[in-house]
Amino acid sequence: MRNRLIVALDTDDGEDIDWLSGTLIELVPWVKIGFQAFSTLGTESFPWLSGRGHLIFLDLKFHDIPNTVARDVGTMTKHGAHMINMHASGGLEMMQAARFSADDAADDAGIPKPILLGVTILTSIDEPGFKSSFGSERQLTEQVVFLAKQSKEAGLDGVVASPLEIEPIRKACGDNFLIVTPGIRPKWADPGDQRRITTPAEAINRGADFIVVGRPIIEAEDPLEAAGKILDEMRGM
Repeated sequence: MRNRLIVALDTDDGEDIDWLSGTLIELVPWVKIGFQAFSTLGTESFPWLSGRGHLIFLDLKFHDIPNTVARDVGTMTKHGAHMINMHASGGLEMMQAARFSADDAADDAGIPKPILLGVTILTSIDEPGFKSSFGSERQLTEQVVFLAKQSKEAGLDGVVASPLEIEPIRKACGDNFLIVTPGIRPKWADPGDQRRITTPAEAINRGADFIVVGRPIIEAEDPLEAAGKILDEMRGM
């Protein structure tokens, strides 16, 4: 299970990130670098995180014209990101361009191709919020499945989606399509601004390949203990 937990290092404090990564490597190889951490550390964080044994999920949610996203994804591949996401709503052409660019960059550098993910609908958005903000004729779950199918058609490896949508995504995209689920809150944690959430155990039981957990771990008095408790929940203990 330790290879299926991704800890979100969502802070712009470089010393905290240094301490958290050094502490958590004992239990968790995967860490997520989002805008907060990236704005402070940039790509310079990649070599020392990798040097400690971490795998890096770069969570910048690229969303732009195909040429721009392709360039940026290729650049981040060369710098050593192991997993990269982009908004699936950027469209089929954008995601295809990103896939081609990542593959070319990896081949040129002689490194493994990164896992590419399409972001579906953010877990902070619920059904009423989706209807009021997007004006779609689809239900929220229908839109998630539509974006997942587009991501698969574009050649991406999987999607970022709420654990509540795992079953319909699996039905539409198959067992070999990765599903990475944020919106994970153990029973002992505050849900915060998340809306479509489950516990770690529920997400694993529904079929998540990876779960992403940030605040319940990095804001805990003992992050290593919190990560251990979540791993135990994932194992059904």
